[in-house]
Amino acid sequence: MNIRRVRFDHPDAVKLNDEVQAEYHLRYGDGGDATTLDAADFAPPRGVYLIAYDEHDRPVATGGWRSQNRNDEGNENGDAELKRMYVISDMRGRGLARRMLTALEEDARAAGRLRMVLETGTKQPEAIALYTSSGYEPCTKFGYYRHYEESRCFAKAL
Repeated sequence: MNIRRVRFDHPDAVKLNDEVQAEYHLRYGDGGDATTLDAADFAPPRGVYLIAYDEHDRPVATGGWRSQNRNDEGNENGDAELKRMYVISDMRGRGLARRMLTALEEDARAAGRLRMVLETGTKQPEAIALYTSSGYEPCTKFGYYRHYEESRCFAKAL
């Protein structure tokens, strides 16, 4: 797997984002994640967006983090918010998500972020299993979906 930094508006990022949004819609029936994201959110040093490519240069996994500080949506100073973690269906179960998560954590730590935070949902049990097995613990809800019953938020000190 070859992990590359890309812009959030890179064509491969857009393609994978469309795929993950379609999956969110299938699971939740709500049209996908309505959280507002901008390519500038993931521009270093305030964030990063990564795509993993296979040996045929096919984009197979993605994820990013963006800086957050104390705000009215429940974030804390020094947060790195994980966004758009996704592995295409035929590449799941090979450890790609865990490798992507590790790369994102290392990048956020190097950028001086204090903790990685994420929001997922009850209809994504494999995501919850990945995060909890990687040392993430439930935290106070934050972000766009903080008032939704199906929302689950996790954090890990970096």
